[in-house]
Amino acid sequence: MKLFLITLALLGIGVAGIAIKIWAKKDGKFAGTCASQNPHLNKNGEPCGYCGKTADQCENR
Repeated sequence: MKLFLITLALLGIGVAGIAIKIWAKKDGKFAGTCASQNPHLNKNGEPCGYCGKTADQCENR
């Protein structure tokens, strides 16, 4: 039971942190979440596997 309560508390803190971040951001959008914007993840200049954009097509660079 103790482990369940600790797990539930940690999950609640995580969800609350994400909710606060969304609330605090303009229009509720996370900036820089596309992998093609991160030079450490995209060393070869490949397009994002999720949205298909290349680094020069991304809005937030």
